[in-house]
Amino acid sequence: MKLRSLCNLRKYFTLVRGGLLEALQWRASIFIQLIGNIIYLIIVYNLWQAIYASSPDETVNGMTFTDTMLYLVLAMTIFNMLSTWTVWMMSNEIRDGSIILTLIRPMEYRTYTFFNVLGGDAVTLFMLFLPTFVIVSLITNFAVPIGVNLLWFIPALIFARMISFYIDFFVGTVCLYTESTWGVDMAKEVLILLMSGAVIPLAFFPDWLRTIAEFLPFQAIYNIPLQILLGRAATLRELLTMLGVQLFWVAFLYIASGLFWRKSVKIITVNGG
Repeated sequence: MKLRSLCNLRKYFTLVRGGLLEALQWRASIFIQLIGNIIYLIIVYNLWQAIYASSPDETVNGMTFTDTMLYLVLAMTIFNMLSTWTVWMMSNEIRDGSIILTLIRPMEYRTYTFFNVLGGDAVTLFMLFLPTFVIVSLITNFAVPIGVNLLWFIPALIFARMISFYIDFFVGTVCLYTESTWGVDMAKEVLILLMSGAVIPLAFFPDWLRTIAEFLPFQAIYNIPLQILLGRAATLRELLTMLGVQLFWVAFLYIASGLFWRKSVKIITVNGG
């Protein structure tokens, strides 16, 4: 039994390693994303500085200028880190028929894809997120609290990755019906960026729109991890509630994407077969 478990772990590690090596082939693109984050930081700084300068109060909707800048820059960094082209990969495999080769492997297609994605996450974490975090911390004079919030941020980021992946996998499965997911994927990206608070913090939403956003899974990808990272969870109960919301969406989307895939894969067709 232990030998079988060890073999399974080695199998998953091999997939992660493969994804890591593949991501390292695109180091230049990650460096360009880092430059883009710095440019985005400059734009966000000047834009929100003007907004706060026009306000009579230093705090707007419970957030200071520094809070807002930290939130938005780190949200965009997490967005870049979690953008792994899963939908496009699935779409290409379905169109050219190479998905058949993956389906006959002794591993569930969704599991294979997920662990392959984790390798790329490891690269972008160290080459994109951490440098951006250090830069923005220096600019804000280390406004991000350093403490147990950093430890709790790790499971929050893991849950965010899982939620993001299962949404991508669900959208990628649509390609079995449409053979193209460009429009659906673009609509998904816009919806997530808006309703997750990645572009505008949820604190600035009208009450009715913020209520809707809080009942959707998207805010669990960016808003919750950032609230934890920035120390906005005042008590252990609030912290566990946030993680509980993420865990709920992980379970829900895991089941939903799995059921949709098992139903949809039955209609797969490959040219010439």
